[in-house]
Amino acid sequence: MTALPADDVISLDPNLSARCQEPGSRALVRDVFSMTSDKWSMSVIRALNAGPVRFTHLMGDIPGISHRMLTRTLRALERDGLVSRTSYPESPPRVEYELTTLGTTLSEPVRAFIDWTHQHRPEIEASRARFDG
Repeated sequence: MTALPADDVISLDPNLSARCQEPGSRALVRDVFSMTSDKWSMSVIRALNAGPVRFTHLMGDIPGISHRMLTRTLRALERDGLVSRTSYPESPPRVEYELTTLGTTLSEPVRAFIDWTHQHRPEIEASRARFDG
């Protein structure tokens, strides 16, 4: 099953649709939906929730993520202002990543989505069982 495209989600609620009429807003909403539903971003954010973490520690905290994908995900999250990168002038160089204030505010909507999923788990599982028949 594929996720409902952001444009379709927005069109379900006229108030949301009206809020997304300003230039660039709809594209930004689409980008954020894509980021929150990709395979790695939420895992990285969860791993950074405890505080500053080094790259190798993140690799260990997120099973299955490759070096390249972790780098790309961190850069994308940094670009959006959700993650900060601090480089320390030491030998060997030390780099730490942590959630920004903006990044920590993402916890509440993610928690709400998780709570909704748990609340409706029986209905979702029953529907899947009927569909998969």
